Amino acid sequence: MNPAAPAALQIARTISREDLANLPIRRYEGRIVVVATREELEAAQTDLRHETIVGLDTETRPAFRKGESHLPCLVQAATARAVYLFQLRRTEVFPVLAELLADPRITKAGISLKDDLRALKQVFDFKEQNMLDLGTVARSNGLGQTGVRNLAGILLGFRIPKGTKTSNWAARELSPAQITYAATDAWACRELYLRFQNLGLLSSPESGAATHA
Repeated sequence: MNPAAPAALQIARTISREDLANLPIRRYEGRIVVVATREELEAAQTDLRHETIVGLDTETRPAFRKGESHLPCLVQAATARAVYLFQLRRTEVFPVLAELLADPRITKAGISLKDDLRALKQVFDFKEQNMLDLGTVARSNGLGQTGVRNLAGILLGFRIPKGTKTSNWAARELSPAQITYAATDAWACRELYLRFQNLGLLSSPESGAATHA
């Protein structure tokens, strides 16, 4: 038990592969928008501007050969009302994403955000503010696992399937399975933020406080 963790936190620190496999599967069942038109982009921007907490994730085309790597192809942003999928082959989405990432009023919550941001800066320019890495929050509160799937199992009580993780995210048309998978990850990050908040684990400076550029 981590002595620095709040005494009120009565949750498991880790979850076994077997216990995770026995949890019910959950996928995001709300509104998903694969942003493809000017109207959809403007609507997404308006929704994001009215949000205070956004779940954030990215997807990258998998690399199967040694030394091979790719830049992100997709950014997923979850609000309370929808999840927006921004395909990075559409350069018109860059200003909207740059605005979101730089907005100090909106907490962007995700996993391994430093890596995601470093890669995204090779695609378009932005200056991030108010980013919260949920893995850092988990570690600072004594949890031994920090991936989105393990944290969802520990804190939210459900299992996120990962069958399409290594699919081709650079495809011009994403499959229904890809769309649901991508939306679920961003939604889960937002739900994890809210769960940490409800448990009172976001108040201390040591809890992975939001980073500012």
